[in-house]
Amino acid sequence: MKRVVFNQKGGVGKSTISANLAAESARNGLRTLLVDLDAQGNSTHYCGVDINDDSLTVADMFKQVVGWFSKPQPPSAFVRPTAFENLSVLPAHPSLTELERELETRYKMFKLKETLATLEEDFDRVYIDTPPNFNFYSKAALIAADSFIIPFDCDDFSVQAIDRLLDNVLELRTDHNPELELEGIIINQFNPQAKLPGELIASLKEKSLPVLDSKINSTVKVKESHSKRIPLPYLAPSHKVSQQLAALWQELEGQR
Repeated sequence: MKRVVFNQKGGVGKSTISANLAAESARNGLRTLLVDLDAQGNSTHYCGVDINDDSLTVADMFKQVVGWFSKPQPPSAFVRPTAFENLSVLPAHPSLTELERELETRYKMFKLKETLATLEEDFDRVYIDTPPNFNFYSKAALIAADSFIIPFDCDDFSVQAIDRLLDNVLELRTDHNPELELEGIIINQFNPQAKLPGELIASLKEKSLPVLDSKINSTVKVKESHSKRIPLPYLAPSHKVSQQLAALWQELEGQR
């Protein structure tokens, strides 16, 4: 099962949700791979994986398909274990940005799908964190995945962005991955005391969009977990938001 966490809007919590869902999956005993396709590498950093000049990353995996490696490495060579049992990361690297144009020119959008197919026997679940735009890497992730989920931060602009996002994904789905499914919209940074979030959620439901029941509240504990580089299911499993993330994971698993 391969899930993409995607929204063209930045600041909606893609990396936080990707890393924490992957952590919850691993904590439940599933061999889980987190793929970080964002050049900023937030998911990679969050899970405690350090990158240096000798590290193999997802950028190196892409580089070898444009002839920059004299001897290709197997996909497993780019996967890094974390300090958390069952959780591995295919880490990002800043050079993803400069690689993008050449990869797109050579139409290598299916390379990630091929790589993950090779790793299928090693992992039970794959979560893919994507950049905040509809670029080569987001397209490659959506082509490689079984499903995608959309973080939504209860901002009026987010509702407008979802319409554009779904139009883009529908075209890609038709052309390249007809089996791709929208599992749902995740309400993130939710404030139950405010009026606007309820109105925006209602507007999504009026469009017959699949809004997931499990909502994620705002909390400073998320920032603390970022700082300590320990996903919430491990840092504070009894915290309210950790419980919300667990409920979200269970809801997604129940839809399979």
